[in-house]
Amino acid sequence: MDHQAKVAHLVEDFKQRGIGQYTTAPPFYRLLWRMGIEVPPPHFASFGSIALMMGLYFGVAWGLFMWFVIWRDENMPIVIAVITSVLAGVLFGVAMAAFFRWRARKLALPRWEDYPRPGSEVGSK
Repeated sequence: MDHQAKVAHLVEDFKQRGIGQYTTAPPFYRLLWRMGIEVPPPHFASFGSIALMMGLYFGVAWGLFMWFVIWRDENMPIVIAVITSVLAGVLFGVAMAAFFRWRARKLALPRWEDYPRPGSEVGSK
């Protein structure tokens, strides 16, 4: 099974388990997959990689948003804006990594390489 087929299976599997599509495959991951980067979905990634990817994405996006909407008009020093964005990214990344690793343990998920387990057809109970 190729990466796209596994992701499609995962989305359908998690949908049947009552997990939303944006929790299963967040927009940033969908963007990476469309670009041809085959990273495992966050439920299957390591704590460090989730924290890094989500924290980096959030820190940059939130920092740019804050700069253009609020901080620039308040003449905030760029160093303070960068430090604040980095801290926000770290906090968000760690929180999301903790959530996804907790959920993966709760769902008793195998490694991404072993997903789906043989005989675990979507729709069969």
